[in-house]
Amino acid sequence: MSHHTIHLFRKGLRLHDHPTLLAALRSSRRLYPVYILDLQFISSAMRMGPLRWHFLLQSLEDLHRSLCRLGSCLLVIQGPYEAVLRERVRRWGITQVTLDAEVEPFYREMEANIRCLGQELGFEVLSLVGHSLYDTKRVLDLNGGEPPLTYKRFLHILSLLGDPELPVPSITAEDFQSCQPPGPGLAERFRVPLPADLEMPPESLSPWRGGETEGLQRLEQHLTDQGWVTTFTKPRTAPNSLLPSTTGLSPYFSLGCLSVRTFFHRLAKIYAQAKHHSLPPVSLQGQLLWREFFYTVASATPNFSSMAGNPLCLQISWAQDAERLHRWRTVFEELLLDADYSINAGNWLWLSASAFCHRYRRILCPVRFGRRTDPEGHYIRKYLPILKNFGSKHIYEPWTASEEEQKQAGCIIGRDYPFPMVNHEEVSDHNLQLMQQVREEQHRTAQLTRDDTEDSVELSVRPEHSEDLPRAKVARVAE
Repeated sequence: MSHHTIHLFRKGLRLHDHPTLLAALRSSRRLYPVYILDLQFISSAMRMGPLRWHFLLQSLEDLHRSLCRLGSCLLVIQGPYEAVLRERVRRWGITQVTLDAEVEPFYREMEANIRCLGQELGFEVLSLVGHSLYDTKRVLDLNGGEPPLTYKRFLHILSLLGDPELPVPSITAEDFQSCQPPGPGLAERFRVPLPADLEMPPESLSPWRGGETEGLQRLEQHLTDQGWVTTFTKPRTAPNSLLPSTTGLSPYFSLGCLSVRTFFHRLAKIYAQAKHHSLPPVSLQGQLLWREFFYTVASATPNFSSMAGNPLCLQISWAQDAERLHRWRTVFEELLLDADYSINAGNWLWLSASAFCHRYRRILCPVRFGRRTDPEGHYIRKYLPILKNFGSKHIYEPWTASEEEQKQAGCIIGRDYPFPMVNHEEVSDHNLQLMQQVREEQHRTAQLTRDDTEDSVELSVRPEHSEDLPRAKVARVAE
């Protein structure tokens, strides 16, 4: 059947390895590539700050240029997604809507609503997996309908499934030849907005430019150094390097500018040609499998990004000082270019020892960690320039500098830069006692995600996440 189709981009902002878009092209005589810019939905569900907005708009512009080279275009339509779909389905005589399947609850709810809309208005809905290595439902089925809750168990299930499917061919102009494109008037009317159109600052602070083109170039640059690829181990990377000692690809995977299946299979070819290579969980493929693990668990766990109502998470009486929480928490929601529902939540469950990781006695010391990994404080001097004139003796504890040293540095602690929020030694001891009590009282919950091999695995093998500026890893790595 030849459909009039809307392909609805959500993630998957690429033309390589895009099974849903390829299926849409092969089943349609007219195709409308659409991105619905639902500002209210994006701000409430995804909590995007300016850096991510810039990255998204750059990715959409790159996708539009790529589609134009193939004889089509991207239509960015602003408004509530349901109202936009209703209007466009009727105006364009749409008989099919295609979109990638996603695991986030807000995207799954959107797909369910679109399917209901399809029953009402008479269009079909096609949804295929494109953002993960596997269809998470297959993993759940092989594990008795439940998510595997340890990485070891997860790898066992994957061994039964075999390697992920190969990437589908990249989309070419030939794929568009049988589909009539949107008219030029639509392309002009529904162009990709500029940051100024959305009342955002004109420049992004990040050196990461969004889009498939940039993502593929970065991918190729990393894969040319096959020695680096084969010997990569996560524990040897530096979390507070000025530029990442990891790949820097996570923002492109997050929006689907890059295909994880493409990366996985390119790595497999390099591994196959090497005499020796690192293995999961610390290898590059292992990092992709950590991503897949959290995607799988998130897809079947209610309230995965919260403590309340999350059956895997210890219920902990965290401090509720609103002012202090505001100072600390916004960095992680607003400034991460690679912010991702499943991976961010999985990392925080891990690093708070609420689930997955049970080495809760390893408590961060921001002073000792910084001195060990970056003795001269280059990271601090770049991202906290107010402190840049302190010597290495005081760069991690500027409040210990004398009044004269503070004047010479041009930074008076308590006026130009705040005093510490807490006494680290006191609160760490106090919190350790509370955590031990919680784990004893909620022993059954704590054991749900405990891996019997965990104690032999370093904490730092968790999936790296956050490649943007300022990167927050320095506050995530346990001492």
